[in-house]
Amino acid sequence: MKKRALTAITRAVSPGFADCELTFLARQKIDVAKAIEQHRGYEECLSRLDVRLVRLPAEPDLPDSVFVEDTAIVLDELAIITRPGATSRQSETESVADALSEFRPLKFVQPPATIEGGDVMRVNRTLYTGLSARTNLAGVEQLRIIVEPCGYEVRVVEVTGCLHLKTACTYLGARTMLVNRRWINIQRLAEFDLIDAPNNEPWAANTLTIGDVVFIADGFSRARVWLKDRGFDVRAIDISELRKAEAGLTCMSLVFKAE
Repeated sequence: MKKRALTAITRAVSPGFADCELTFLARQKIDVAKAIEQHRGYEECLSRLDVRLVRLPAEPDLPDSVFVEDTAIVLDELAIITRPGATSRQSETESVADALSEFRPLKFVQPPATIEGGDVMRVNRTLYTGLSARTNLAGVEQLRIIVEPCGYEVRVVEVTGCLHLKTACTYLGARTMLVNRRWINIQRLAEFDLIDAPNNEPWAANTLTIGDVVFIADGFSRARVWLKDRGFDVRAIDISELRKAEAGLTCMSLVFKAE
């Protein structure tokens, strides 16, 4: 039997990236060339951990399309093609569906449901799903209907202060999460060891775990030290220009096991 290694779908930064959607951040001038360079560095970090990259080309007419995480939820048995809550992003799913069809059977979320992958945090067979500005109750229920026959449980977490659940909470492994409890209702997460993001680093809670490595956005030095003190292998990635578009580390890739 072939070994199932990690694969990541990424997409190049759109030349129209500066026109991205913004909900919780004020618009700043974005250096698109620098964002492209930082995104390449992000991909190189994944490659150095032996993650096989499937790179999709840039979409000039879709400014937010680098954030491929929002377009799909990839499980072991299937991939769910989402329906983004921002109308301007809904056509992003087409090319991602084409790419994922090589790896998984597909299911599609249907109107009036909206759900984005940034709101779905998997821990084993549980999908913690944010009820947010981008994911509605109909989206949560469609997700539940699709995944329950495969043995997954959906647990709803209310998101109030940020764009997605994984903006405020990510799973580190070892039954541990990094959270910003000011932006989400942590009641559903009480079974975990919760590490609070520093008060002066509220955006630090979005990390990306690949194997035994936890990536954190550069600039969150206090959170990085706290995680190192807890025994995690923490490495920083500079995504400062991408963060102006409300980017996090998880949102720029779809990571899954494939032969």
